[in-house]
Amino acid sequence: MRLILLGAPGAGKGTQAEMLMKLYNIPTISTGNIFREHISKNTELGQEAKKYMDEGKLVPDELVLELVKDRIVQKDCENGMILDGFPRTIPQAKALDAMLEEIGKPIDSVLDVEVPDEVIIERMAGRTVCPSCGASYHKLFKVETVLGICNECSTHLIQREDDKEETVKKRLEVYHAQTKPLIDHYQQQDKVLVIDGVGTVDEVRARVKKALGVN
Repeated sequence: MRLILLGAPGAGKGTQAEMLMKLYNIPTISTGNIFREHISKNTELGQEAKKYMDEGKLVPDELVLELVKDRIVQKDCENGMILDGFPRTIPQAKALDAMLEEIGKPIDSVLDVEVPDEVIIERMAGRTVCPSCGASYHKLFKVETVLGICNECSTHLIQREDDKEETVKKRLEVYHAQTKPLIDHYQQQDKVLVIDGVGTVDEVRARVKKALGVN
């Protein structure tokens, strides 16, 4: 099973990806992880990507595609893979389509996990974390015993920059601007499965399985 996962930050893609990895015995592939692996191994592709990253530039699509192709042809992708965070643009999607067609591994389905913006803002902006032991809390779902103090080690809790409401809103704006065209692109291929991402983990998991025709 070859899947693309789409969903805004905080939509719960990571949780569902873990379930799908076990269900189909396939890896989740993200470009960030690919970059890090190639750079740490000092490969030729990694060195080339690092040049752009060190200069604060985006890695060109052609190079990203080479890195993705190199990952997809590895043995653990024989049963398929989950692409998370790639493609991000229509040119990337078209280039990916062509590359996968060329190696005989086209995408089967695109899962679009949809959660209203206001729910995502509530989920993410309510989170705090302990900078010392890493324990996480939420003002609605997991409240600390003493306000602002970690239950585990009594350290003052902080809110990550990424979880601040204004940051979350900006990330959502970028996501919608980038992703709407991608959804349209894959809808034309009749590959988009829209998943309601509101509810418990088990409820969303059941919807994903139903959409994929899995019991």
